[in-house]
Amino acid sequence: MKLVPLGDKIVLKQLEAEETTKSGIVLPGQAKEKPQEAEVIAVGPGGVVDGKEVVMQVKVGDKVIYSKYAGTDVELEGEKYIIVKQNDILAIVE
Repeated sequence: MKLVPLGDKIVLKQLEAEETTKSGIVLPGQAKEKPQEAEVIAVGPGGVVDGKEVVMQVKVGDKVIYSKYAGTDVELEGEKYIIVKQNDILAIVE
């Protein structure tokens, strides 16, 4: 089974948060923030959304930064994904 997003939706898989700081301090589970970096797993076709033409600017495999409270969390076959609108993507990490 696979997720196929519609319109301007994008399926993301969240990247793992680092468990130690750059100075070597190990963070307990509660201290870790939800990471805002994810990998693009699937991209919708774009098209006309709410009367406006939407051209998709990300592609499968891109690493992106997305809005902290954006999207809908989904679990499929034991894997966790986030479905967001393209305008919730803030940047592509190169």
